[in-house]
Amino acid sequence: MRPLTEQDIRTSFINCSKGEAKRLAVPRDLDERPWEHLDFLGWRDPGAPDRSYLVTEHAGRLVGVTLRFPSSRRGLLHRSMCSLCLTTHPGSGVSLMTARKAGAAGRDGNSVGIYMCTDLACSLYVRGKKAPEPGGRFEETLTLEEQIARTVGNLSAFLAKLSG
Repeated sequence: MRPLTEQDIRTSFINCSKGEAKRLAVPRDLDERPWEHLDFLGWRDPGAPDRSYLVTEHAGRLVGVTLRFPSSRRGLLHRSMCSLCLTTHPGSGVSLMTARKAGAAGRDGNSVGIYMCTDLACSLYVRGKKAPEPGGRFEETLTLEEQIARTVGNLSAFLAKLSG
């Protein structure tokens, strides 16, 4: 992914108003992100524990989405799998993230959900740049490039549901 500026990020959102996009918390460390290893930029809002954001290239343009997830998941001891990168995490390492649909459907209250790594580090897990808990990544016969393509394809399918 190419490095993004704050302006790139704020103008990319498809499921919130321009005012909301202007007010959301953009990461301050954009210059330090490992852009060459990212399929998308994902971050949690430090001021709103139930909000995350994701920005990526989709259908030839930059697309940003606001995501919500439960801020409290007490008592969960099971292991869950991310639908994007297929990494498993114990406890609250995977969250059901929901995004309001774009346009009139979103204004009518329609949303789409997906189970994702709560820290939004899918790109780094796939590439082995960030280590999940032991047993968090399956040994696969797919090449790294094929695993990356699968992750990007899963993300693309989620984004298509949001805008469709």
